Amino acid sequence: MRRSLLLLSAGLTVLSTGLINELASAQNNTPRNLILFIPDGLRALKVSPETAPAMAEVRDKGVNFKNPHSLFPTFTMANGSAMSTGHYLGDTGVFSNTIWTGYTSAPAGDTVVPFIENDAVLGDIDEHFKGKYLNEETILKMARDKGLSTAAIGKVGPTYQFDHTDKLEKAGQHSIVFDDSTGGKNGVALSDEVKDALTKAGLPLATPPRGDNSKAGDAKTPGTTVANVAQQAYFADVATKVVLPMFKARNKPFVLVFWSRDPDGSQHNTGDSLNQIKPGINGPTSMAGIKNADTNLAQLRKALDELGLASSTNIIVSADHGFSTISKESKTSPSAKVSYDDTPKDFLPMGFLALDLAKALDLPLFDPNDKNAKIEGNKHPKAGNGVLGKDPEKPDLVVATNGGSDLIYLPNKDKKLAAKTIKALLEQDYVSGLFVEDSLGRFPGTLPLSSINLRGKSATPTPSIVVNFRSYASDCGEAPTNCSVQVADTVLRQGQGMHGSFSRGDTMNFMAAIGPDFKAGYVDEIPVSNADVGMTAAQLMGLRASQKGELVGRVMSEAMPNGTVPKAYVGTLKSKPAEGGLMTVLNFQRVGSQRYFDAAGFPGRTLGLEVDAGRQKTAGK
Repeated sequence: MRRSLLLLSAGLTVLSTGLINELASAQNNTPRNLILFIPDGLRALKVSPETAPAMAEVRDKGVNFKNPHSLFPTFTMANGSAMSTGHYLGDTGVFSNTIWTGYTSAPAGDTVVPFIENDAVLGDIDEHFKGKYLNEETILKMARDKGLSTAAIGKVGPTYQFDHTDKLEKAGQHSIVFDDSTGGKNGVALSDEVKDALTKAGLPLATPPRGDNSKAGDAKTPGTTVANVAQQAYFADVATKVVLPMFKARNKPFVLVFWSRDPDGSQHNTGDSLNQIKPGINGPTSMAGIKNADTNLAQLRKALDELGLASSTNIIVSADHGFSTISKESKTSPSAKVSYDDTPKDFLPMGFLALDLAKALDLPLFDPNDKNAKIEGNKHPKAGNGVLGKDPEKPDLVVATNGGSDLIYLPNKDKKLAAKTIKALLEQDYVSGLFVEDSLGRFPGTLPLSSINLRGKSATPTPSIVVNFRSYASDCGEAPTNCSVQVADTVLRQGQGMHGSFSRGDTMNFMAAIGPDFKAGYVDEIPVSNADVGMTAAQLMGLRASQKGELVGRVMSEAMPNGTVPKAYVGTLKSKPAEGGLMTVLNFQRVGSQRYFDAAGFPGRTLGLEVDAGRQKTAGK
């Protein structure tokens, strides 16, 4: 049955592609350009003419994707991989921001669980997985191979991921890459042409630091109260004063990716709400981050106008995920009852999942980010990650800590250990939904990874269990998705910001588009996702990939002139109840065989998944 669904999905994609080809040949006699603008962590319903006028204008005058979806786990690198390839995470293997690679990565600090928002780490993983850890071609690589001008500018990690296989030592044209590391030892080298253009524009050759925006604070010290203005102003100047003029002079089509760290960085590190749920990520620092990203987009659009490129350039704006305020509260966690030097009393410490599992499974716990030091007493893993078992070099279980969800790997594929682990997880009030690798079998209270497109052709190891954490809406006075709160396994504090959960607050990202190949003033009510962004970007530029996996998005043809609007349907998938009655429930929408995942977890413990899950509606509210 699954095979037939996949084939149907592929068939629909081909039909959609054929339709758009006909439309393009009829309407598009001039070469097109594409700007993909990613306002990291922008919640759909926070955009208004007052808070973000440039993005509101794109949405209201172009296409308003009113029913948007970030892919779960709702993390940056994961969704960046979807936007860059058009594939779901089961194919790209970028399951979160921190993953288990099955080998020790030196650039990541000699750990088996690297945090991959790092150019050197991505290069190392690439080398280990035969030069192509994503296992699928990216839109920038395809565009570069076709002879188009290409550039990726912005936040370190996802920016480089858009053309991570480009090697400057090879002959031919290369992508221009600017991120936090530019000018440093780990940065992608700049060509002499780009260096000369920077000098003529009066811009430095190295990216400025984030400054106070990078300050996360601690349990007693608030984090930042300023947006990432200076660094992103540099990136915007590079794009508008160097890259776009250079592309215009080349007189051929281009693809430019601009990844704005804000509002994500300001929402994560916000100092407005130390250890308090409100205002959380709705305070002035978060709003300044939203305005900062909006200012960057406005500068890009102004440059297009001044360069005479606006009429031939399509712009897609798509956030990688939504956002939530962090909660560190649990009544059941053993680790919350222990006193830690850096954690307020009765709050969950960083690494609580690894600590609680070690206790429940009676397994020794070691810290893979501290030379496999044993964790005992009132200590917790430095980065939250843990390797469990008698031998840390050959662990029985690995926890990759991420935030609103965590990944669990069972290197030995031990089904009995899987059953014990699931039983332990079901006993914790901070858990809301479990997804288990299909080959381990079916377990009451859980759904298989394949049900959410996390099982595909990935080169990196597939998680054994994905743990979603509890979420709910506070009484912040706005739409529930703007008031989202989630338990998060992170060094950040209660009241700061995180994402990664299956809350509708995290899956509801901002999406809009404008340009010659998009309808004007159109409200798109049917579901779309970040995988669709990748497929649509490729289609707009006439790019073709040799796909390895079949977990692909669709071309958003309904948003294009003369594009027909397909029908959308609502569905719910429920697991068998576990002992005690807990069920993992998945609310989704469907276009053809393409599924869009709204929210999932235990009803009543996930925002967007009410107790009466069978009647849950999935409109983007």
